[in-house]
Amino acid sequence: MIVRNRCTTVLSIVVALSLCAGCSRAPVSAVSVAAAPVAAASPGPAVGERITGVVLETMNASSYTYVRVKADSRELWAAASQFKTAVGDTVVLSLDQPMEHFHSQTLNRDFDRIYFVSRIGQEGAAPALPLAVAHGDVPPGARATTVAEVWKTRTALAGKNVTIRGTVVKYNGGILGVNWMHIQDGTGSAADGSNDITVTSETDSKVGEVISVTGMVAVNKDLGSGYNFPVIVEHAIVLHK
Repeated sequence: MIVRNRCTTVLSIVVALSLCAGCSRAPVSAVSVAAAPVAAASPGPAVGERITGVVLETMNASSYTYVRVKADSRELWAAASQFKTAVGDTVVLSLDQPMEHFHSQTLNRDFDRIYFVSRIGQEGAAPALPLAVAHGDVPPGARATTVAEVWKTRTALAGKNVTIRGTVVKYNGGILGVNWMHIQDGTGSAADGSNDITVTSETDSKVGEVISVTGMVAVNKDLGSGYNFPVIVEHAIVLHK
């Protein structure tokens, strides 16, 4: 009986000390627990939502213009093919292609979330259309095509945007500030190389992945050191399928 009472007493002391120790840290724990639901409940604007906002920050990188936009009480980052804008401008865009944890190699900057859209227009202009390429839809200035078609009509396509859907057969990241990938879609001939197109992008990918790329066609691109490309799609926005 005495042993049991002593054990009970010791256990009571341990519990009491634990509770006291917990009390000193209670405010911190309470704040942490309370903060978690708030963060989880703020996923950002809905995909596909059209917003009008004021440009708070802007910068150009590669062929893109990045803008930080404030719409009501929300702030977000978006990017589109280079366009003229300035801090204080009111712009309209449709949030159709979010990318989470995006790293821009050109800017050497990380974005928790950024929306890539086909166009960011001034207030009063037609709404920006989604960049996503699905069911035959393509963004303005781009046309759905095949690898073989790009090779065949490369001269006419030079300086224009194209969209290609294919499989990544080769990938090299972080060379000359961009990622390099080779895309094949089953068209063209391996004998003359018209079955494969080289694409550069700031977006990551991996071999075996099926993706859609939208970028500008360049022909006879000479990078020196023997690296000459009869045709290449540059600074592409990549959609992972």
